[in-house]
This record gives sequence, C-alpha cells and structure tokens, in this order.
Amino acid sequence: MCFESDFLVIGSGLAGLRAALKLSEHGTVNIVTKLDMEESETKYAQGGIASVMSETDSFNLHYEDTIKAGVGLCHEDAVRTLVEGGPAQIKFLVDAGVRFSVKKDDENSLDLGREGGHSKRRIVHACDFTGLEIERSLVKKVRERKNIKVFENNISIDLITAAKLKGKVEGDNRVLGAYILDRNKGKINRFVSKITFLATGGAGKVYLYTSNPDVSTGDGIAMAYRAGAPIANMEFIQFHPTCLYHPKAKSFLVTEALRGDGAILKLKDGSTFMENYHPMGCLAPRDVVARAIDSEMKKRGDECVYLDITDKDSDWIKNRFPTVYNKCLNFGIDITKELIPVVPAVHFMCGGVKVDIEGRTGIKGLYACGETSHTGVHGANRLASNSLLESMVFSERAALSAIKDIDQIKNEKIDIPEWDSGKAIDSDESVVVAHNWEEVRRTMSNYVGIVRSNKRLERAKRRLKLFQDEIKAYYWDFIVTSDLIELRNITTVAEIIVRSALWRKESRGLHYNIDYPSTDDAEYKIDTIVSIDDNV
Repeated sequence: MCFESDFLVIGSGLAGLRAALKLSEHGTVNIVTKLDMEESETKYAQGGIASVMSETDSFNLHYEDTIKAGVGLCHEDAVRTLVEGGPAQIKFLVDAGVRFSVKKDDENSLDLGREGGHSKRRIVHACDFTGLEIERSLVKKVRERKNIKVFENNISIDLITAAKLKGKVEGDNRVLGAYILDRNKGKINRFVSKITFLATGGAGKVYLYTSNPDVSTGDGIAMAYRAGAPIANMEFIQFHPTCLYHPKAKSFLVTEALRGDGAILKLKDGSTFMENYHPMGCLAPRDVVARAIDSEMKKRGDECVYLDITDKDSDWIKNRFPTVYNKCLNFGIDITKELIPVVPAVHFMCGGVKVDIEGRTGIKGLYACGETSHTGVHGANRLASNSLLESMVFSERAALSAIKDIDQIKNEKIDIPEWDSGKAIDSDESVVVAHNWEEVRRTMSNYVGIVRSNKRLERAKRRLKLFQDEIKAYYWDFIVTSDLIELRNITTVAEIIVRSALWRKESRGLHYNIDYPSTDDAEYKIDTIVSIDDNV
C-alpha cells in the first residue's frame, strides 16, 4: 500500500511529537513509530529540562555552562538558540498539561533541581519521571489532532530518494518518503511525503550496556547515512555514570538529580573519590564522572561503585525520587537506608545526522531533530538535561522551516515503485541474526567504550567489516524482518562510530584515546564529518 501525506515524521519521542504538532497546523502528518506511540527514549528521561527560570540565573550562565561542558566543539549560535528558547518551551509544555513539580511553599513557582556541570538550579522536572509526564501530555494532544495519523508497530527500512529512482524524478536528489515494514502484518508499505522528519532517538543498543530502551537502534542515523547525508561527531558517546548495577535491572538509570540533591559517590569501603578527579566533585560533568568510576573500578577490580543519599530524610527521598526509590526497592535495595550500586552505561549520542540551525540535513526534503540530529549544541560532551530542551527548541524550528519549504515543492505525482523482495525467502536461520546482534554490541562495548586505543579501534573496525559482509548477504537472501532491520542499523552506526573515533587523534570530552591523551585544538577543534562516500 501507499500512504501519502504532506509531512512524514519517523519517531514518536519528544522531538517527533513536538514537530508533528507544529506541522499539523499547516498540512497532513503521518507519524510512524515502531512500537506504541508512548514507547520512546523520552518516556525514560528522569531528570528534567534545563531552562533559565529563576531571577538568580541567566541565559549567559546557561550558555557558559553548556560551552564549558562541550570542550570547544559547541556551535555558539546553536547554544544561544537553545538557552534563549527554553522558557517558551516550558510554557508550551505547561499549557499542554504537563504537571511539573512545584515548591511546597509556593505552588506558583517551579521546583528547580541541579545536575552536574550546572552553576545554578535550573532543572525543571516532574519528580523523577519527567519524560513519562511529558510523553503522556503530548501523546494526548497528538491523538486529538485530526491532521495527524499515527502508524504504530511500523519500522522504517530505508528512505526513498530521487537518486534511487533512476531518472523518474526531475531535479536534484531529494527524499520522497520511506519504505516501512508493518510489524504485525509483515508487509512493506510506501510512505510518500513532500518532507520527511527523522526523530528516531539515539543508538544506545549499539552497545551491550545502555540506559536506552530497546527501540534505540540508531534507525534514523543509519537510514540518513545510507541515503548520503553527512553524519557528525559520532565518536562522542555519553556514558551515564550511574546506572543501577543489578543482574535483573537491565541498566536502569539512576538520575543525576540525586547527586544534584546531595548524593555522594563512594567506593566499596565507604571512601569518597570524586574530589580527586574534579573541583566540582560528584557534580562534575558526566564524562569526568564516568571516567573516574571506570578508573576506580579497574584499579580495584570492583564490579561497581555506590551512590549514597541515606543522610536525607526518608519521606523526602520517597517524594522527590519515587521512580528510583520504588525500582530499587523492587530489587531489594532501600535507598533511604542502603547505598545504591551503580556503573556507567551508554546513555546519549552527542553526534548524529548533521543539520543546520533550522533542522535541514544534507539532502533536500529531509529534516532531523532530537538525538537523531547533530545541531552542534552538545559539542564533545552534553550538559545534563539539555537534551529534552534541544528536542523541543530545534524540532519546532525545523517544523517552521519545513512549513516554509513545502510551499516551494511542486505537486507532481511521482510513481514510487513497491518494495522489491526479489528472490528473498523466509529465513530458517534466525540464530544468525541473534548471534551477530550479540557480537556487534559486545565488540563495541569491549573496544569502543569509555577508554579507547588505536589497537582496540582497529580491532573493532576489522570485526565490524566481517559482520557487515555477513549481514549484507543475509539481508538480500531472506525476507526482511524487524530484527534484521535493527541489526543492519546498529552495525551501520557502529561502523560510523569507529570511523569517527579513528579519525580524531586526540582526547576531548567523551572521546578518550590512551594513545592521544591530550587535547589538540590546532588540528581537531572541528567537527568530525563522515558520509557513505568518503574515506574517513
């Protein structure tokens, strides 16, 4: 089947929903999401949204904190746009029905938290389930919009481009929509649109241990890369310092807001260590904290470190951090009395599909927003809680630009061919997909983690090449499945990460290479840009 709309939005997290709501004011919107609309990385965001909301704070301070965390690679115009757009986006969310936490003694004032790298309290939050509350509100608004149609349990395979249609479309190359697999029916449909938005979130599942949900397989980044769009700064992968260490916890994230409210990192013997690594101690930027924990664990042979917030009032902890409290209690840990075992795990991609400040990618008709995109805001390390704000500010800007651009697109009728499966057959060797899925992620965790070396990166590059050759053959021999699509995508993203890391011969922010331990501004104070056609 063929589904047509003015705008196609792939992804249903905060960036996708915010864009869709704005786009629907101008035309028809199809949202495609590979599970339920509510299932996205946004849903699992605990901390909150960084925004200047206090008279003791300022745009300049938020700007400076972001620039400092980004270690020389932040795009200054993007950071200015981000911080100055914060208050308006908070107002939008409040008007949309988001119930943020307020002060006990003043229900008209937001309760502002503080997290690592921030010089002021500016984290707007809904207890410790901010993302869930935002997703609830925006999903409700989207379902009320007549101009928006949602296709759940649909996974995108590849973008449809004019270049791939071999002369059937006049003019320059541009994106015309996407081929998308209906997971329930096993059928591949064509989604045709004048403008396509990629808002598929990050790619945490490229690694073995991540705070991200299972949907985070880098689909948008991989599709854009295969279509020829430039990808930027994928070597900068943020490991969240504190994910719950428990065999059944599946890397549950323990929000940084605990440290913002006084929780202390400790070793097994009860001693502290962060004061040895940074003047801000436990509130140092995430790259510093993650490397410190990694170093202490390796030095001592420990499996984890511990987070201690037991000096706070029990009722206060339960009210301020109900998600963390209840989750830990499910695993037999009472955080009001016991220390929380934690380890670093992959959390956020600071790179992504390269976009300008209006969300445009390197291909006409294709926009990207949220974690899928690289706006230049984060540089070499993301400041805590800037990600949700980035999703809001830049998805709205992208939508406004797309609304202008769509008026220039001709209403030509383009004959998009149906998906051609060729001689592909149903696979009776699904174990190959499962095995490669495990091996790709283990390779990335072992060789392209918090601390890297040339030898480890080259080893990862060789192994990924073998996986890619096998996956490519498998992809064309057998009928496409959701698992195969995701495997293809995580392997593509893994290759981009390794290529980017090998190019950057220095250590900066989240990229630490023991063969190049110093930062080299003379050569590498620039973004890493890779595309499918170059030799980086």
